Amino acid sequence: TSGTKTLKDATTEAIRDWVTNVRTTHYIIGSVVGPHPYPEMVRDLQRVIGDEAREQYLSLDGKLPDVVVACVGGGSNAIGIFTAFLDDHDVTLVGVEAAGKGIRTGEHAASLVAGRPGVLHGTYSYLLQDGDGQILTTHSISAGLDYPGVGPEHAFLRDIERVEYVAVADKDALAAFRLCTRLEGIMPALEPSHAIHQAGLIARDLGPGGRILVCLSGRGDKDMDSVDAG
Repeated sequence: TSGTKTLKDATTEAIRDWVTNVRTTHYIIGSVVGPHPYPEMVRDLQRVIGDEAREQYLSLDGKLPDVVVACVGGGSNAIGIFTAFLDDHDVTLVGVEAAGKGIRTGEHAASLVAGRPGVLHGTYSYLLQDGDGQILTTHSISAGLDYPGVGPEHAFLRDIERVEYVAVADKDALAAFRLCTRLEGIMPALEPSHAIHQAGLIARDLGPGGRILVCLSGRGDKDMDSVDAG
């Protein structure tokens, strides 16, 4: 472990070891960040999430959802579910980043909402950086969203306005975690709890009959210490 012990530092150390021992080392990453072709490879493997969700939704409801919502840190689960719906232009896609303690506080991890273009880990995307291009310290109650950049395909989807990206604060993610656990008996991870909160806001706007698909990308057992502290 090194640095802030988050995805950024893990990726940095993995790339450093890989380029030092390139003849004997394979670089393997589970997120859609880093140099080509890794974001594309991970996307193509992760898209089973979206392919199965799309097929199952059509089978159960006979229609596609109005909105698909997923949390975004590096962006692997989100690109996995979004990819299957990109050509369905009647389906709104919403990516939810971590607003942490609030965008205005600077203590967040919302690179698409509040970042600027730059280079990190061999890829050009939106980053949280200062005026000199130095990467800023990020904050999120969710370790999986605590990354100062995002996969380059998310940056592209933001720029062409195919996906809408928003940010949800720690306190709202915690409230969504507790609500989902109590009402559904499902304990989501804190990462998708951000998406659950946003889905609630969307449901209010859509009204009765609105169809929303939320990507629940993990279990919350690992997050109980953070939930108790929050």
